[in-house]
Amino acid sequence: MSIGNRIYLKRSLPAKELVERYKELPAANVADCMGRLSALSPEIKLQSSPEERMCGVALTVKARAGDNLMLHKALNIAQEGDVIILSNEGDRSRAIMGEIMYKYLADFKKVAGIVIDGPIRDLDVIAHEKCPIYATGSTPGGPYKEGPGEINTPISIGNIAVMPGDIILGDRDGVIVISKNDAADLIEKAEANAAADGAKVKIASSGTADRSWVERTLEAKGIDVIDEEYQF
Repeated sequence: MSIGNRIYLKRSLPAKELVERYKELPAANVADCMGRLSALSPEIKLQSSPEERMCGVALTVKARAGDNLMLHKALNIAQEGDVIILSNEGDRSRAIMGEIMYKYLADFKKVAGIVIDGPIRDLDVIAHEKCPIYATGSTPGGPYKEGPGEINTPISIGNIAVMPGDIILGDRDGVIVISKNDAADLIEKAEANAAADGAKVKIASSGTADRSWVERTLEAKGIDVIDEEYQF
């Protein structure tokens, strides 16, 4: 087996019903239930105009910097409901995907979304499309197609580890990764967190929220509050 140059065709996947439940939840609420340690770097931003949240199972691609050969193979094996998620060694010099590849995945393959740790191109078209795609920006410079790389092996993207089959949830705030091993235990807590947010918004808007915790926390940390003007 050639490590660094291999493709796995099978993944262990969470139940489809579980993925659908996560699709109803804002990414922020779910992230708050995971110690706030699951969000990809905000450098990876939404580039299209979806009407719904992105939620699907990770089809991971480990690409050489500026190279999309393995991504082209991922296009061939992608299934409806997948989220193509690609690490790119932090390269920002070459677009990894453009309109042609995007339309193949969005319209024909009907993937749930695409997450690219690097730039894309043809943004004048993609920006108005409905399939969610996240990337670091855009450039007209195209990629190489030489490899090596891997598919459906662990990757690191946006400072977060991703395993094949993990649940990838994204909205306008950004993208989070939900471990497939934790997803079933987490869902009820995340749903409760999201449901409680409505009440919090109402009391914040009306000014009736209890803000006394701020003063208690400052006092406990020994922070001085001085009712004077700073002199310099």
